[in-house]
Amino acid sequence: MSQFFVDAAVNPFLWSGLVAGGLASVSCGIVGPYVVSRRLLFLAGALAHIAIGGVGAAIYLSTVHPTVFGWLEPIHGGLVAALVSAPLLAVLKHRVKERLDTMVGALWAVGMSVGILLIKITPGYHTELMSYLFGNISFVTRRDLIFLAVLSAVVIVTATLFHRRFLALCLDPEQAELRGIPVLTTDIVLFLLIAATVIVLTQIVGLILVIALLSLPAAIGTRLTTRLGPSMAVTFIVSALVTTLPRIAVYGTPVSPETAIVLATAGLYLLIVLRQRPRAR
Repeated sequence: MSQFFVDAAVNPFLWSGLVAGGLASVSCGIVGPYVVSRRLLFLAGALAHIAIGGVGAAIYLSTVHPTVFGWLEPIHGGLVAALVSAPLLAVLKHRVKERLDTMVGALWAVGMSVGILLIKITPGYHTELMSYLFGNISFVTRRDLIFLAVLSAVVIVTATLFHRRFLALCLDPEQAELRGIPVLTTDIVLFLLIAATVIVLTQIVGLILVIALLSLPAAIGTRLTTRLGPSMAVTFIVSALVTTLPRIAVYGTPVSPETAIVLATAGLYLLIVLRQRPRAR
C-alpha cells in the first residue's frame, strides 16, 4: 500500500484516478438512492448497454473520418446515446403496460449489436472499447477529469432543482400525480440523470460493472438510514471509500482496481446484511 504513495509522487495518473473516483462518488451518491428507491436498476442497465452503440459510432466516425470527427471520444458517443435513449425508456415505462421488460431488453440488445457491428467494420484494433467495457481508472487524463467534473456539476444542479419531485415519486408515484406533479416529465429528467451517472461511473469501473457501483452503495445507504437525504450522504461516503481504498490496496498486485472496487463494495454490502439479519430476527 505504501508503494502507491511512493509512485504517486512521480506518476500523476495515480492521483487523477483518485480524483475521478471522488467525482464519480458525487453522482453515485445523488442518483443511486433514487434508482434503488424507484427500482430502476433494469432500466439503468439498459441505458448502459444502449450506450455501446454510441461508443461504436464514435470510434467508427473518428477512425473513418478523422478530419471531421477526429476530436470525438468514445465516451462522448456513449453519453449522446444514453441521453437520447433515456427519454424513450421513460416513455416506455409509463405508456407500455405489458411486455415492458421485453421491449427494454430489445433496446438493450440492439444498442449492443449496433456498437459491436460498428467496431467490427472499423479498420484496426481499438482499445477504447475495452476500456469502456472494463474501466480505465488507472489512466484518467486531465480532459477526462474535466468531463467528469462537468457531468457531476450538472447532476448536482439538476438534482437540487428537482429533488422535491423525485422525493414525491420515490414515496408514492400515484399520490404525486394526484398532487399535480408531472410524473412523466419528472421521470424523463431522472432518467437523464441516470444516463449521465452511468457514463461517469463507466470511466471508473467500466460498463460491465457499472450497475454494481450504481446500486450497492445506495443499497447500503438505504439499509443504514430511513430518509433519502441521509441515505445520499451515506452512499457518497461509501462510494468515496470503495473507489479509493481498494485501488490503493491492490496496487502492484495482479488484481485490477476495477474488480477490487466492485468486490469490496459487494463484500461491504454482504457484511451489513449479515449483521442486520440477527437484529431483525
